[in-house]
Amino acid sequence: MQLIKKRKNKGVSSEQLSHLIVQGMQEKKAEDIVVLDLRQVKNAVTDYFVICSGNSDTQVDSITNSIEEQIYKNLGEDPWHKEGKANREWILLDYVDVVAHVFKKDRRAFYALEDLWGDAQSTRIES
Repeated sequence: MQLIKKRKNKGVSSEQLSHLIVQGMQEKKAEDIVVLDLRQVKNAVTDYFVICSGNSDTQVDSITNSIEEQIYKNLGEDPWHKEGKANREWILLDYVDVVAHVFKKDRRAFYALEDLWGDAQSTRIES
């Protein structure tokens, strides 16, 4: 059985969705926000990764909640899938076309997603 992922609100591009995720991150003072454009990367699982760091469990949780609120308020969508809420070291919010990664600083350095997806166009967002 193949699982098919679909977004409800197809009127919004993946680029616009990534901008809304960045806004949610910025509202809670996320650090080191990077948008990876994966659209030209062969076999990429999504169009964009939006990655940021938080300094504490509380901030990571707060950033994640802010992203979810921003997307729901603007698009009426919940994440298709989410992981990591329990340990709050790396929380993933999968919106199908865009995946948000909210890391605690040390975990981000350990997993180094930017290096793993080095073929992607990378845009660093100024705070």
